[in-house]
Amino acid sequence: MSPRRRRPATVLVGLLVLALSTFLLPPASNAGTAAAGPSPTSAVPLTELTVSFEQVAFGLQRPIALTGLPDGRMLIAEKDGTVRAYHPDTGLAAEPVLDLRARIDTSDNERGLLGITPAPNFARTGILYVAYTSLPAGALTLARVPLGAPARLQVLLTQEHAEYGNHNGGQVAFGRDGYLYWSLGDGGHANDPFKAGQNLGTLLGKIVRIDVNRTCGARPYCVPADNPFVRTRGARPEIWVYGLRNPWRFSIDVDNSLWIGDVGQGLIEEVNHIRPWQRGANLGWSCREGTPVFDQEQCRPGVRYTDPVFEYPHFMTESCSVTGGVVYRGSVTPEARGTYIASDYCSTLAFVVRPTSTGAYESATIGNFPTQPTAIDADVHGELYVLSDLPGFMSKVRFGLVQPAR
Repeated sequence: MSPRRRRPATVLVGLLVLALSTFLLPPASNAGTAAAGPSPTSAVPLTELTVSFEQVAFGLQRPIALTGLPDGRMLIAEKDGTVRAYHPDTGLAAEPVLDLRARIDTSDNERGLLGITPAPNFARTGILYVAYTSLPAGALTLARVPLGAPARLQVLLTQEHAEYGNHNGGQVAFGRDGYLYWSLGDGGHANDPFKAGQNLGTLLGKIVRIDVNRTCGARPYCVPADNPFVRTRGARPEIWVYGLRNPWRFSIDVDNSLWIGDVGQGLIEEVNHIRPWQRGANLGWSCREGTPVFDQEQCRPGVRYTDPVFEYPHFMTESCSVTGGVVYRGSVTPEARGTYIASDYCSTLAFVVRPTSTGAYESATIGNFPTQPTAIDADVHGELYVLSDLPGFMSKVRFGLVQPAR
């Protein structure tokens, strides 16, 4: 969790009123106006959905990230640098399938192995892409490594992050465009001390997009020509979107749109939905925290900020840190297809969000996840699993429908 600063009482009261009014509006009023994406199949009103879970694995050591493989296995990253494999037919394998502990800096609660995703050609190559904080000083690191062969790890991209141990981001995922996306936090501590969120000259507080299938000059990757800041003087060309605080969990849907859970500071947690045509979007931090203004000095005239599609306050829900999730694309519950589901590390509430035909978004709370949810992801069939941090559990997620009263 992130340090939270105290605010002057008058400012805090004003922001609490704004957040409370937002939270109490009907679900369709909670969000922005992006055009609707792929339509859900046999969708029902969100308020008719429920969620439940069944524990399927235990004994994990601070499980932090999750990804599905083509052969039906789920890979689970443990924060200390090990990766475990689970298959529904055989359970959790006793020994790690990858051990990166010799490279991982775990000196702070939020440092460690943070993200894993298989290469699109994993079935042939066995290559994983991983994000972690590296020894000796916690640099944010993106690398690729063959499963089971840590000595063959190749570092692709790094960002210094030595001063503070929190806000490391760490999600990695391939888009439908074949490019790799990676999230990085704003540098840590509180109040965006490096003013990184609005600074295009650093990768801190950003999601980047790179081509890992080619090399360009001395770089072991290339920058796609349609990245938004390729021709912007002083900007890092790898940047896809910016203005983020700690987007440590995001996912990419079938239309190549990003669903981003961005952790707030002391008031608001937010979910952003960024379509491919919104590349270069400024999500506001640290001018804004969610939609309320956070630091007026970071707000610049004429700058367009992209609103979250869903936000919620801490004080109503005992929440502390959004755990971004995924859009459900499985077949077991067709009524839930096209619905994004996320949670919160402290409250464990299960939030669902969905675009409407009018271009707005609807949302609802449909239950709870297990204790301390750290990651939500899908298996090869599109069915969902969730990890629980300090209990060390993995659970299968199931949607259900509210039963009519008799």
